[in-house]
Amino acid sequence: MHKFVFKLEKVLELRGHYEKEAKIELGRAIAVLSGIEGEIEETARKRVDAAAERFLPGRTGAQIFNTDLYIMRLDRLTEKLFEDAARAELVVAEKRETYIEASREKKTLDRLREKRFAEYKKALSAEEIKTVDDIANGSRSRRALEEGRP
Repeated sequence: MHKFVFKLEKVLELRGHYEKEAKIELGRAIAVLSGIEGEIEETARKRVDAAAERFLPGRTGAQIFNTDLYIMRLDRLTEKLFEDAARAELVVAEKRETYIEASREKKTLDRLREKRFAEYKKALSAEEIKTVDDIANGSRSRRALEEGRP
């Protein structure tokens, strides 16, 4: 019997490539979101530190005013980062959907390939059984001919 050949192997490879690319793009989008979340945490830490320094003993009115301006700048930066994070989450959701779709398409072909391979193995097994039966029946016939029986 001939070797197993899946006629859609090239399509399966192509879909595997698309799935891999979608996974990479999803990873990049998640990395961007994680970076933004890290910046939000860093900004929040800076704001807490600035607020703690605001009314320390010995600070002048100008220093307190400058600290207030710094805190307001950090607040605006935080708002901008939250907006960026929301946009990044939308991108992550889009990339995740693209990856899921690519993965689904590849898995469909994987299952089809497995099904065809199981059919091939079943046919191969049936052919082997038939060959063994033919060999076994042939030896009985040869013995019968040697003994003079038809």
